[in-house]
Amino acid sequence: MVRSAFRELLLAPLTEHKGRLALSVGAIALGVALGYSVQLVNGAAITEFTQAVHTLAGDADLHIRGAAAGPGGGFDETLYARAARMPEVAVASPVVEIEAKVPGRRDPLRVLGVDVFRAARIQPLAFGGEVEDRLDWLRPDRAFLSAQAADALGLGAGDTLAIQVGLGTATFRVAGVLPAGAIPGRVAVMDIAAAQATFGRTGRLDRVDLRLRPGASAEQLAARLRAEVPAGVVVEHADADAERGASLSRSYRVNLNVLSLVALFTGGLLVFSTQALAVVRRRAQLALLRVLGVTRGGMLALLLAEAAVIGAAGAAAGIVLGQLLAEGVLRYFGAELGAGYFRGLRPAVSFEPAAMAGFFLLGLATALVGSLAPALEAARASPAAALKAGDEQRAFAPLQPAWPGIALLAIGAALTQAGPVRGLPITGYVAIALLLVGTILLMPRIALVVFRRLPGFRVPAAGLAFAQLRGAPGQVGVSLAAIVAGVSLMVSMAIMIASFRQSLDDWLERVLPADLYVRAGFGGESAFLSPSDQRALAAVPGVRRVELQRNRRLILAPARPPVVLLARPVEHEGRLPPLVGPAHERGADDPPAAWPSEIAADLYGWRPGQVIELPIAVADKAPKPVHVGPHGLPAFVVAGVWRDYARQQGAVLIERDVYVALTRDANANEAALWLKPGASLDDVERAIAGIPGGANLELARPGELRDVSLRIFDRTFAVTYALEAAAVIIGLLGLSSSFGSLVLARRREFGMLRHVGMTRAQIGAMLAIEGAVVSALGLAAGLALGWVVSLVLIHVVNRQSFHWSMDMHLPWSSLAAFVLAMLVLATMTALLAGRRAMSRDAVLAVKEDW
Repeated sequence: MVRSAFRELLLAPLTEHKGRLALSVGAIALGVALGYSVQLVNGAAITEFTQAVHTLAGDADLHIRGAAAGPGGGFDETLYARAARMPEVAVASPVVEIEAKVPGRRDPLRVLGVDVFRAARIQPLAFGGEVEDRLDWLRPDRAFLSAQAADALGLGAGDTLAIQVGLGTATFRVAGVLPAGAIPGRVAVMDIAAAQATFGRTGRLDRVDLRLRPGASAEQLAARLRAEVPAGVVVEHADADAERGASLSRSYRVNLNVLSLVALFTGGLLVFSTQALAVVRRRAQLALLRVLGVTRGGMLALLLAEAAVIGAAGAAAGIVLGQLLAEGVLRYFGAELGAGYFRGLRPAVSFEPAAMAGFFLLGLATALVGSLAPALEAARASPAAALKAGDEQRAFAPLQPAWPGIALLAIGAALTQAGPVRGLPITGYVAIALLLVGTILLMPRIALVVFRRLPGFRVPAAGLAFAQLRGAPGQVGVSLAAIVAGVSLMVSMAIMIASFRQSLDDWLERVLPADLYVRAGFGGESAFLSPSDQRALAAVPGVRRVELQRNRRLILAPARPPVVLLARPVEHEGRLPPLVGPAHERGADDPPAAWPSEIAADLYGWRPGQVIELPIAVADKAPKPVHVGPHGLPAFVVAGVWRDYARQQGAVLIERDVYVALTRDANANEAALWLKPGASLDDVERAIAGIPGGANLELARPGELRDVSLRIFDRTFAVTYALEAAAVIIGLLGLSSSFGSLVLARRREFGMLRHVGMTRAQIGAMLAIEGAVVSALGLAAGLALGWVVSLVLIHVVNRQSFHWSMDMHLPWSSLAAFVLAMLVLATMTALLAGRRAMSRDAVLAVKEDW
């Protein structure tokens, strides 16, 4: 009997107002679905990437890897012979690894040159399978393709694979397609001698994989090798590649997870406002239950049980929706989520019980926390006072003090000055949350101050509307919780994205001063401009000046992604990069200059005036550098730090003549062309296509590069827009639910007003005015808070996550359109919410007071 009564008390209030119940459940479901789906997609991408790295690593315990940029790349192959003879080493497998360009294709093809007999002992899954003719592994004109590469290139056994080398083309017969999963990614495998001869790596290796004998210590051998290998060579564990790949995308993944939880946070505020106003509306009913013998503990348990039902239903629905959403994203958009970190991977969503349980509990906890304050107030209320009419405002009394909100705002402001935690802006996230909660706690006080200053009106509808707002600031503050959170977060992200986009546009204007840009290949190491190609390019009719750039990769720390070394004319041509902060004036005894990007400077703690070492391998016949660091590497002085939005892993810029003098590498990857006055771009482009190998060059005008960059930017932030839009929708639904609860709580008031002569139209006008004024207050607070949060996003979260700086730009037109649309929608929401209450008979509405 007791259980049946408790069940009736629990379910009856929930089913009485199915619309608000659906809104609360839907808000929790949407928040859980977004968070769970992002977690599934990110987890699937990282798992697939890690498995790919482990498949290629096979049974290797250690890698010896070339980290320096220099002649031929990699390191001398005599190091392989020394490592293979060490007593701790069971198998040593040499590897040549090239990011090659396939003519007509944008994405590079990874080429592995291996000694198949040794590679098969370390990676049996990749190289130990049966092939039609095993001698094809040794033939110099043969190559095997991974299943993904064959599918992407549309090639099969017996077809011809073309790879760009310089501006020429090397062709190979596809000897076979490896089984799916044998080698992940777009990979071609050939004999190591053929790879060395084709790509100019004779006598050079990029990597040596080591499998140790049983009982040998990988740590001890790694320490011994690090003491013996030359400068610019690193010794690392087999999982270092996985760590580098995961660390490159970690900040982006964490930010997506946080953004996805914003919708859940806003949903929790919706539950709070809905439950708070529902408890006020049922205040007399709950007091009657107390009179009939329900204890405070029982009342608290009853109200929290209602919240638990809402949270459990929303979380369960969110889990199902999130699973479907993740599968759809991976099927139609892939795992990159717009940023390109996992392009080329084809992961599948897997069942993750821990993540499922975690997000279910998170949705449940959100509903419980959102309902805790209203439940505690209802349990503590005096039954005698609560049974009297007009006691509703006493429920909002705990919200009147301003000090809790002010304290949270002060703590949040202080946390913005803290540094990152393990490379992530944890304190920045906490600061934003405290600023949000602090502002929401201050909304009743803000509403009281604002509404008391409003003038009086003789028009009955307006006068009554303002009188109601002055007398019930607590209700207004509660009803605005979700909308203030949603609007402020949307505004802050809009300001941050607009600032980023405008800063990117301004940056592109500065770094693209030439008339035409020529590139041998995108992201590939096999394509380059040789000295003869450079001379042919400079001799094209109409070309006044050619500026060449060499791009190489440097591994500066084993656990971090490689940075990009850029070698081009800088000071001699007056082409200083866009510096941020002060520049260092070099002295006569200073080493050559280097300009690291903001990302590289932050990651490695470089500052102007500091002397640093760069792993640039010095050629045998090159003069020894005058300045050498303590590790035997060429030394440079940081002449300034520059803004670079193109290379997310960081970059270091040096003078090209310094690079050529050290390495004797006179090749280039890119060229910027300035034309003679009156020269036609179309004529120059046709002439470039006619030089030997010109058909393999990629040509782009500054406007085209700018448009492509901005399209990539918009695609990257498409997910962010969607997540923030979800938070605003939840906030708008919260305002609708809040107004609906307020209108129902005031049905006796409306009945009395009808009895004294007010028409339905006048009551509707009163509600519309209330909705417009309350919405305007919420939008104003959301705009102000959004601007403050945008400062935290720009100068704290973004800076600590991605190490990019940007200039503040306010999108006035977009914000004005957004505010106007929200004001209209919120006003209509308030008006529509009152239609149900106004439709009741006036006598029935006031019957409870007889």
